[in-house]
Amino acid sequence: MGTTTRDQRTGEHTRGRSEPSNPGKELFGAGGVTKGELAEHYQRVAPAILPHIRQRPLALHRFPDGIDPESGTEGFFQKQRPDHAPDWVRGVRVERRQGGAITMVRCDDASTLGWLADQAVITLHPWPSRAADLDRPDRVIFDLDPPDDNFAEVRWAALAVREVLDEIRLASYVMTTGSRGLHVVVPIRVELDFDGVRELARNVADRTAERYPERLTTEVRKEKRGGRLFVDILRNAYGQHAVAPFAVRPLPGAPVAMPVRWEELERIRSAQAWSVRDLGGRPDDDPWRGMARHARSPGKAARRLERVTR
Repeated sequence: MGTTTRDQRTGEHTRGRSEPSNPGKELFGAGGVTKGELAEHYQRVAPAILPHIRQRPLALHRFPDGIDPESGTEGFFQKQRPDHAPDWVRGVRVERRQGGAITMVRCDDASTLGWLADQAVITLHPWPSRAADLDRPDRVIFDLDPPDDNFAEVRWAALAVREVLDEIRLASYVMTTGSRGLHVVVPIRVELDFDGVRELARNVADRTAERYPERLTTEVRKEKRGGRLFVDILRNAYGQHAVAPFAVRPLPGAPVAMPVRWEELERIRSAQAWSVRDLGGRPDDDPWRGMARHARSPGKAARRLERVTR
């Protein structure tokens, strides 16, 4: 796997294999995961994570001084490709809806992953669309977080969303976010723009909440949710992003967002069930591998949804 080498004379990074600068720096508090361990993690999971982030603009959650173990976070999001990035770290030009454009980092190889880890990028947040057609996503994302600490309710909600997706013949995949909840992700053909995909996501969420009105809601305002779980579709918009599979989260213990199989969901007790130091063989057995092969037409799914009974 490729990592990066820092030229001792110029300080510039070249492709190669070496440890990052200051590998012993603790990024997660005293005794916590170090920068070296972070880099090793991303090289370890490179074959699994790259298919899910390749050719996509990335929002980079950076923590040059590490996280604050008390508050959990003391970092910042970087969307602009850094001026000091090596030439081989590719970028993608993104037009801003409010005018102007920026160049965001794209990560297509393990060497770029290594460089990002050396920049103390703890979490990678890819767009749901690719550089070739930024206006048309190839994924739908349902973000499910519990209103309290009841992870069992999140598991149930994910299955409720899947029930509707199955009825409109859309394949769905589930992932622990490494934070509080689950993401249900649907691969789709590059067909509709973000407005069309967001409408499909909203209608799926509405239909799911209508079936279980005592437990689920699509109400954006927290004060109107009444303790019900929010079926969040807000990530399905131009410029939005979501945590990548196998990405590390900036929380104590360095938890990892982990793709899981639907049949094992009932056994999972926390969104932070896996961490950098407790991956096991998960990256070698990615249940999301090849998910693009199961992409279906979102337009046809939208028409089927109109016929689905509540």
